[in-house]
Amino acid sequence: MKSHVRVAVIGGGVVGCSVLYHLTKKGWPDVALFERDELTSGSTWHAAGGMHTLNSDPNVAKLQQYTIELYNEIEEVSGQSCGIHLTGGIMLASDNDWLDYLKVARSKGRVLGLDQEFISVAEAKEMHPLINEKYFVGALYDPFEGHVDPSGVTNAYAKAARMGGAEIYRHTRVVELNQTADGGWDVVTEKGTVKADMVVNAGGLWAREVGRMVGLELPLLAMEHHYLITEEVPEVKAMDKELVHTIDFGGEIYMRQEHDGVVMGTYEQGGVPWSERNTPWDFGHELLQPDLDRIADNLEVAFEHFPALAEVGIKQAINGPFVFTPDGNPLVGPVGGLKNYFAACGVMAGFSQGGGVGLTLANWMVDGDPGFDVWAMDVSRFGTWAGTAYTNAKVRENYGRRFRVSFPNEELPAARPLRTTPVYDRLVTENAVWGAGFGLESALWFAPKGDEPVENPTFRRSNAFGAVAAECQAVRSGVGMMEISGFAKYEVTGADADGWLSQMLANKIPRAGRLTLTPMLNHDGRLIGDFTVAKATDERFYIFGSGLAEAYHMRWFGSHLPEGGRVTVRPLTSELLGLSIAGPKSRDLLARLTAEDVSNAAMPFLSFREMELGMIPAKVGRISFTGDLGYEIWVRSDYLLALYDLLRETGADLGLALFGGRALDSLRLEKSWGTWAREYRPLYTPFEAGLDRFVDMKKNDFVGRDAALKANEGSNGRRLTTLVVEAEDADVGGDEPILQNGEVVGWVTSGGYAHHAGASVAMGYMPGDLAASGAPLEVEIMGLARSARVQVEPLFDPKAERMRG
Repeated sequence: MKSHVRVAVIGGGVVGCSVLYHLTKKGWPDVALFERDELTSGSTWHAAGGMHTLNSDPNVAKLQQYTIELYNEIEEVSGQSCGIHLTGGIMLASDNDWLDYLKVARSKGRVLGLDQEFISVAEAKEMHPLINEKYFVGALYDPFEGHVDPSGVTNAYAKAARMGGAEIYRHTRVVELNQTADGGWDVVTEKGTVKADMVVNAGGLWAREVGRMVGLELPLLAMEHHYLITEEVPEVKAMDKELVHTIDFGGEIYMRQEHDGVVMGTYEQGGVPWSERNTPWDFGHELLQPDLDRIADNLEVAFEHFPALAEVGIKQAINGPFVFTPDGNPLVGPVGGLKNYFAACGVMAGFSQGGGVGLTLANWMVDGDPGFDVWAMDVSRFGTWAGTAYTNAKVRENYGRRFRVSFPNEELPAARPLRTTPVYDRLVTENAVWGAGFGLESALWFAPKGDEPVENPTFRRSNAFGAVAAECQAVRSGVGMMEISGFAKYEVTGADADGWLSQMLANKIPRAGRLTLTPMLNHDGRLIGDFTVAKATDERFYIFGSGLAEAYHMRWFGSHLPEGGRVTVRPLTSELLGLSIAGPKSRDLLARLTAEDVSNAAMPFLSFREMELGMIPAKVGRISFTGDLGYEIWVRSDYLLALYDLLRETGADLGLALFGGRALDSLRLEKSWGTWAREYRPLYTPFEAGLDRFVDMKKNDFVGRDAALKANEGSNGRRLTTLVVEAEDADVGGDEPILQNGEVVGWVTSGGYAHHAGASVAMGYMPGDLAASGAPLEVEIMGLARSARVQVEPLFDPKAERMRG
């Protein structure tokens, strides 16, 4: 065993072996994998081996496509068969909701170039003769689905990695991880200690234990999962080609061929966690006791939907543990607060995602960046609030919903409410309909008095439509108030704070008492942040951004802090909370609360003041994401309730109305303003996103400057564009294709109904010359092409006279 390696990968399942292979492929041969038993000894060996591209996030779907395409490569490199069966697949819709879901999925697939097509139930039966047609209304066919041999794939990765110089140490359990003074790690095993520059936690079932070695509690939980292998099925044996991979969403069943029978698995309601707190180190090539009573209801449906299965015996019942995260996507990337410690765990769909996870992490470790947008898998999307009890509740919920329709406007109830602010109860009494982001409850909209505060899940316009329209009108015609505590807030202090921020952010840093809007770029010149920066004093700044990205951004800030302690960054998560007032009467309301002069002359647009509002010390910025005259008011958490009551009482005769996140989204669309993780993400440069006016190219030292210029020079000319769409009862939600003459020319990033303007709006990326040409365009919504036109100017206040006046 070596005494030193560049990277120690802990865990010998399909994910660990994929990471090892990709590191060698990137030119790092001095890497080693440590496995406590044999390769595949965790969940890998008993997996069903299915592979598909279906995922709610197109960027993850693209990595799943990469994984499937990779199998031929690793077979050729290693000489080890992966047992590839590219049978194609059908996804069956049992009702119109599932048909809508598949229409949305196909739209996303078109953006990725996937060759999916709708087929009739009769055509589906030709591919899968076991189907009982009366239970289905349609199907989506994907030629890029099938299954592989789990052991073959894992060993192909391992052999290919060894050929690239890697070493694999079987029966070598890691028992301790100790950080060294140089930022590396002492990897203590049962057979001795190996020094490693970097460590990868690919522990699978034991990823929690590997995390706890460094004081980390990862949001992971193993669930028992059943699948059955049947005896010979005559109809399958009689086929002249292999049965297609099949998902019956309504029946919560997946199926593929196994010899002349089938493998049939299910995600039942009331799933059972396995080993909730700790995974035994001596758990090996073992299965759990089957509990067919638990899945009896699902089997009954299966026998109705596929009657031939009721006539054959069960050869084997498999019940094994698989690890899940709260949202079902993997945990990948560098862990904030720990040097050189990377996660590659929680990969439940290992044979659809393992290759993509390995590629992502190898890029991140070697190049310092994953190379594409992997937000949906980034370990930083969870904060410390995602503890064991939260994880347990959300994983149980997620498991039982794996084959349930996920609606774009649906808010799931498990583990909620968890984080709330002092005005939560006040907003409950106002009939708020709640959502949660980064564990924090926030009001989405307010149901009319007497109505139940519940939104009906749908792919079309919901019962929120009228209420949100009223909230938008209240803001545009008078004054509205919204809680903004869910924004991320950071305090940056120190003698070198100004210079450090200038280096980290693309725009110039404001003078004291002012705000600026600025992107943050990675080293490749692409967008990783969109912030408002306030300068309070020469050595104290506040940064405001997306609450969902707080851990993501703190990881970036922390990794770029200079030594010597002359700059400090800290999140003000629950310490600084806020309310926003917006609309033409918002200045009148603010003026009633303070002796300060808040006229336009004294407090113009992008001003920042620390002042008393009544008896409450507050930080007030003249800015509003509504695009209207407005103010963001930030106070210490113990003042928020008093501020809320003061604003409500003082603004009553002005018609002060509450509005929520849905109205804010509608209002910002009228200004053609993008948002983090939709329009602004690491796929795009600031020039493509239309943020060039917030990039100060006179500065010559900010991160990503030269790379952004180079990327823009070599750009394909895509630009963020606003479209007005001739929609009917459904608006875009994101990831729909933009079409010209039936061909995909771009993609939607976000959209919805702009209530004040009375228009359905889509924002997305397409070639800039096409956008400027005035050519007729279409956007696909729910499987139908809807006419669209480019909206050059903002629909509301195009000259920004209200906002700046």
